[in-house]
Amino acid sequence: MFVYEVPADATDDLKKKIADLVSQQRTRSEDDGSYQKVLSGISLAIRKDSNSGVIIAEEAGEVHGIAFYNLGISLPLGGPYLWLNELFVRENSRNKGIARKILLHLIHWAEREGIKSIELETGINNSVTKHLYNSLDFHDIVSQRYQFNF
Repeated sequence: MFVYEVPADATDDLKKKIADLVSQQRTRSEDDGSYQKVLSGISLAIRKDSNSGVIIAEEAGEVHGIAFYNLGISLPLGGPYLWLNELFVRENSRNKGIARKILLHLIHWAEREGIKSIELETGINNSVTKHLYNSLDFHDIVSQRYQFNF
């Protein structure tokens, strides 16, 4: 299993494989999750001038897992933080440590880059991912998330 950040010059084939996986995951959400929007988002996220990135776990030409993140600035921390938007592993690839490998890759990269914090959100009843995050020393922050759509 090879875990790496998707480069700006990724092939269209790789972008489509990532979009296929993300589209599988997005079917459970309230947004329309259209394939073209996902593909466009991937292309924007991996651009060299982007404050976003995509990390994948790949083996034998198949994408088994993905993490998508954005970088921001935290005033209280006095520096950059990483917001983990998505972490998803293909259903038939779960329980094999792939999400852990992706997260460890992200944690080590963030530490090298001087990132002050990694933040994310998960479902209240999602005990599997909570266990994963807690096992890697993430801790709960009580908050309420709001959204405004155009």
